[in-house]
Amino acid sequence: MAWVAAMQLLLLSSAAAAARASVTFVVGIDDSSSMSSPRVSLAEAATGDYDDASGGDKGAQLIAGSPIVAGAMNNRLKALTSSFARSIGKQLDYCIKDTETEWNKAFDFSKDTTFLTNCMKETKGDLQQRICTAAEMRFYFESLLESGDNGETNYVRPNLNCNFSSWIDGCEPGWACRAGDDQKIDLQNAKDIPYRALKCQSCCPGFFCPHGLTCMIPCPLGAYCPRSDLNVSTGICDPYNYQPPPGNPNHTCGAADIWADVVTTDDIFCPPGFYCPSTIQKLPCSSTIAGRGQPHRQVSRPALLAYSQRCYKKSSCPPNSATQDITIFGALLVVASCLVLLIIYNFSGQILTNREKRQAKSREAAARHARETAQARERWKSAKDVAKKAGVGLQSQLSRTFSRNKQHKSGQAQSSSSGPSKVGDAGGKKSNLTDMVRSLEDNPDSDEGFNVEVGDKALKKPTGKQMHTRSQIFKYAYGQIEKEKAMQQENHNMTFSGVISMAKGHDVSARPAIEIAFKDLTLSLKGSKKKLLWSVSGRLSPGRVAAVMGPSGAGKTTFLSAIAGKATGCETSGFVLINGKIEPIRGYKKIIGFVPQDDIVHGNLTVEENLWFNARCRLSADMSKADKVLVVERVIESLGLQAIRDSLVGTVEQRGISGGQRKRVNVGLEMVMEPSVLILDEPTSGLDSASSLLLLRALRREALEGVNISMVVHQPSYTLYRMFDDLILLAKGGMTVYHGPVKKVEEYFAGLGIVVPERVNPPDYYIDILEGIAKPNLNPGVSVKDLPIRWMVHNGYDVPRDMLQSNSDSESSSRGSTGHASSHDDAGPSIVSVLLGNVKDILVQKKDEYDYNKTCQDLSNRNTPGILRQYRYFLGRCGKQRLREARIQGVDYLILCLAGICLGTLAKVSDETFGALGYTYTVIAVSLLCKIGALRSFTLDKINYWRERAAGMSSLAYFMSKDTIDHFNTVVKPIVYLSMFYFFNNPRSSIWENYVVLLALVYCVTGMGYTFAIFFQPSSAQLWSALLPVVLTLIATQQKNTIFADLCYTKWALEAFVIANAQNYSGVWLITRCGSLVRSGYNIEHEILCIGVLIANGIVFRCVAFFLLVTFQKH
Repeated sequence: MAWVAAMQLLLLSSAAAAARASVTFVVGIDDSSSMSSPRVSLAEAATGDYDDASGGDKGAQLIAGSPIVAGAMNNRLKALTSSFARSIGKQLDYCIKDTETEWNKAFDFSKDTTFLTNCMKETKGDLQQRICTAAEMRFYFESLLESGDNGETNYVRPNLNCNFSSWIDGCEPGWACRAGDDQKIDLQNAKDIPYRALKCQSCCPGFFCPHGLTCMIPCPLGAYCPRSDLNVSTGICDPYNYQPPPGNPNHTCGAADIWADVVTTDDIFCPPGFYCPSTIQKLPCSSTIAGRGQPHRQVSRPALLAYSQRCYKKSSCPPNSATQDITIFGALLVVASCLVLLIIYNFSGQILTNREKRQAKSREAAARHARETAQARERWKSAKDVAKKAGVGLQSQLSRTFSRNKQHKSGQAQSSSSGPSKVGDAGGKKSNLTDMVRSLEDNPDSDEGFNVEVGDKALKKPTGKQMHTRSQIFKYAYGQIEKEKAMQQENHNMTFSGVISMAKGHDVSARPAIEIAFKDLTLSLKGSKKKLLWSVSGRLSPGRVAAVMGPSGAGKTTFLSAIAGKATGCETSGFVLINGKIEPIRGYKKIIGFVPQDDIVHGNLTVEENLWFNARCRLSADMSKADKVLVVERVIESLGLQAIRDSLVGTVEQRGISGGQRKRVNVGLEMVMEPSVLILDEPTSGLDSASSLLLLRALRREALEGVNISMVVHQPSYTLYRMFDDLILLAKGGMTVYHGPVKKVEEYFAGLGIVVPERVNPPDYYIDILEGIAKPNLNPGVSVKDLPIRWMVHNGYDVPRDMLQSNSDSESSSRGSTGHASSHDDAGPSIVSVLLGNVKDILVQKKDEYDYNKTCQDLSNRNTPGILRQYRYFLGRCGKQRLREARIQGVDYLILCLAGICLGTLAKVSDETFGALGYTYTVIAVSLLCKIGALRSFTLDKINYWRERAAGMSSLAYFMSKDTIDHFNTVVKPIVYLSMFYFFNNPRSSIWENYVVLLALVYCVTGMGYTFAIFFQPSSAQLWSALLPVVLTLIATQQKNTIFADLCYTKWALEAFVIANAQNYSGVWLITRCGSLVRSGYNIEHEILCIGVLIANGIVFRCVAFFLLVTFQKH
């Protein structure tokens, strides 16, 4: 395929170049000097009609060697470019982007036409008669193609001039002949080969003469085509490796004989360590100039430049070096990168730490201000009491004084006149005191003391610009909390919402009360028909705290999931009423808090950051920031998290807060959104008695506001047990044993003969009975298995027949014989039916999960923040997480640096393949490392996302924030890798061209990493990320020009890299470029297409990842 490209290129380009060179014969000279020859105008010479009366040779010698002729020839060359551009562009558009530019790079000899001048002198002006026509060029390359297929790379078929009957000296390599004077040579004639057999001689330097043809072709720029010298010891014409014909001593070594790709022969390529200003000049590279194969570009093998390039400062350029050694820049970048990574590794957390310290100071100042205000209130209250007592005493004393003065004589009126004035003064004081006392008597519990200035302005709710001042917001929040504490102590019987209303001075909007009633609620798996809940009836009322207890396997968590609308993959019977109406509970998910059994909390955020994020995303968008801060501060205060509010929650790798504190943070995430229904799954597990008591007090405080609270509890202490309002006791199989007030549970079971022994906790005793551990003295006719039925009969519920049948079967089986048991076993379901049922359960559960994720009508009437605002909140949270993970990012960058150094050093650029090997390793390495890094974006946060999505947060905002933050890595990682690879590999393409391709590649593989992280388990995702780049690269490089290769992103990345490097190879490298591209199946016009395909792949994979994120969700 390389020879096809060479034939097409040289057949067109060399014919045009030859035609351009022929202008030396047809251009006249306007010479003012006295000469015996006639004066010839340029117009006459251009038309080719010039005929010297004194002889053609003499006229030719007259104009030969003139610089004016050389300049006119070069102009003629440029003029002929347009005639060949169209045909070249059509046939070689896969390797030539701009025909005119590439043409000029190969055959524009305007800078140095010495070889043309010398050749015209040497041939005595008959150069036009020696230049190959288009027909000869076509014949030459067709023969070359056929001989290449046979393994002979430099053989031409017999033709008019060189055949078996006629083989003249001009047929030998490096030699050429001229046509007769009677022949008119049309260089653009592509059909007829002219007869050339006169005046055979060696080719001029700067031309090459193929073996088997008698014409000459100009060597392209970047080539070195001197006349060869005979090596006496070997008999070879150096440096072209051909032998002169034996037995002909007059036949000397000629010029070059072939121009082909560098793999076939590099005879005419400018040798390494030299630069070639023209095709006949070779200069050694000095210590400050490096030789290249192309003007102003870099290569590593051979140095083929027509022009030199000055080395960069501080770079190494030994004499006769092919390329400048810029490894020193890579070494400097390695040192600089290590310093930056060390700084990131050691000081990455200081930014957030300093910010948290400033916030802590502001918060502590606000808390101190609130405490001082509360103390001032107490002093003010004491002062009111003292003033009240003093005012009452003064009033009685003045009354007695006035009654005595009325009995005095009128003569004493003057003397007593001073009394009234004094009394008047006293009366003025009295009136002031009286007004104050009366106001105190009218409103003895006024909150006036809260407005006392204590080293600052009076405490008021911040408004306007003050709303954005954190110190003012904290002052407002802590002031409200102190007022609430004081008023709650004074008004023990007042509800918490009433206390808040009094503290705020206005009515607060009450949370919507939600009552959940359920009757005959039964859940069974759709495939296997296994019952998880069985005919459960009852009611969960607002303002009450219900405890769900029972032995393991009783369906406690399933019951709460069914109440919250999270039970998927189950067949449900019965009905659930919301405030007496049949409505989907999912419609109220914005005001329903569900605390899972596992502590699903972001470990790389602080306690306050976790709570504050949930408050901003889930509270009403109409609520002011100050009120949201107040809600968060209340929760922190009630859960006892003040001491650890600025501590990281912690992960498996990084130690954080304790397990009990983490459990309270897990509960606080739902409390900060001010829910109407709060469901908790084992919130006290792992907590000590003091922490459990603190948590339950906080929950009872929420219940005072009308929140409907239900929770699964294991082994509560007696103190905690007595704090619950209702008890739901479940037996194994999901059947209700008791559902009612805690105060009546012992009375109910005592009626069945179950009496709790002394010093035994009642719930523990009941659970032991249901587990079969304790054997109570039941009333006659009552068994432990009858307890669910007894409860249903006690409340007047209908007992299902299957429940009665199951109870009777269990009793009969326990008393039955072994034979009966074996026959019963034989009638049981087969293993195949059980497996099919389990598979059906999984499929149905996936379908229910998809249905659950679909949008449902919002019935909560809470206007939470929209997608754009949530996107901003998610973006801030993700940015903090990335800053705290800066050490991991630093390790990623370090690995990329090492990969760049190793691959840049080991896989040096090969001019034959344009660095394809190094770029292949680059695609694999960068794909693998960037995919592994992208996995962390979603793998670790999937559980947190499932919880947040179930709470009504935006999946699009979550996904876009992650992707936006990862754009930083998308931009920086190519820079990190190229800073090492480029300076150690030293390709011809610019660092910007490599960066654009690498940027598109990283964007593409990051999207693939998202897809793997969301769809697969972590171990499987890592395996896919490691294997896929290798497999796709093998397909792209081995299955070329197939649909499978086109589907591989590695094919497009590798093509973009090779094209970026190949388009910098021109001149003598054109044949090599075209041959390499046609072998690889690449097209130089596809550079933008390759980058576009990579970006499109990245977008498509991101869309797929988002679809998987919102569809395949686990609960």
